[in-house]
Amino acid sequence: MPRSPDEALADFCPGLPFAVALSGGADSTALLIACAERWPGQVRAVHVHHGLQDAADGFEAFCVDLCRRLSVPLAVRRVDARAAAGQSPEDAARQARYRAIADAVRSEWPDLADVALAQHADDQIETLLIALSRGSGLPGLAGMPAQWERLGLRWHRPWLQVAGADLRDWLRARSETWVEDPTNLDQGFTRNRIRARVLPALEDALPGFRDTFVRSMRHVAEAQALLDALAQQDLDEVGVPPSITALQRLPAARQAMVLRLWLRREHATTPTSAQLRELQAQLADCTTRGHRLSLRVGAGRVERNGAVLRYAAL
Repeated sequence: MPRSPDEALADFCPGLPFAVALSGGADSTALLIACAERWPGQVRAVHVHHGLQDAADGFEAFCVDLCRRLSVPLAVRRVDARAAAGQSPEDAARQARYRAIADAVRSEWPDLADVALAQHADDQIETLLIALSRGSGLPGLAGMPAQWERLGLRWHRPWLQVAGADLRDWLRARSETWVEDPTNLDQGFTRNRIRARVLPALEDALPGFRDTFVRSMRHVAEAQALLDALAQQDLDEVGVPPSITALQRLPAARQAMVLRLWLRREHATTPTSAQLRELQAQLADCTTRGHRLSLRVGAGRVERNGAVLRYAAL
């Protein structure tokens, strides 16, 4: 069964002090309040103002007031989250948000190494259903990790086994308020349609679906971890940046895993299946010294740089 917010937080062991990414929505508001109660004086907050909608100023004002009331230091960063050509708006906003949070932490609190994010069990299920609808492989089906390292920080998602409704009930029991992002009601977005239509139907047909779906995602994540370990061994062999000749010696499946790992770990981008197939095809054609290789992936381009690959941001 999904866990309560208090049960989930009891197992959360960040390094102290740490920061909470605060949007002002119910999930991050609950996370900040719970953490501030559990670790008084050890919690910081970062709010990212995306500037993508008129309500953004109201989100910032709410976060400022909440942090003042909780005596939590707050850093606010304003970012340009507009998507580059070929990049999805969601990915652009996500990448800008991570960079802004990391920049705030490094500049405001250089002794801090841990950041908590507020995604919960429903977000995890939505991620799985979107991945299934796109025909994703194991990385997509594994969903969001509970802990990982990126941009020199350790990131945590302590709410992944907590239902979104339970977080709102937890806040209501404390007479706490939050802000609602008006875009969450726009069913033009796939994630919002799943939240409004699919999750209630699953709740009716399969009352325990959150627990069983998340358990399956953990199994997938374990399998992916084994593949990542193999890919890391291969990446150690081909080098960073990857040697074209060494990549060509790998079987196709292992070559694909190494390329995904390199792009994800070193450049925080993930190729689509079509991009990966095209990249492998271009690699196979690199049989002469002067043969060029160039492919758009995310907000950058994979190119040939002599005997190795490089990823150049656009």
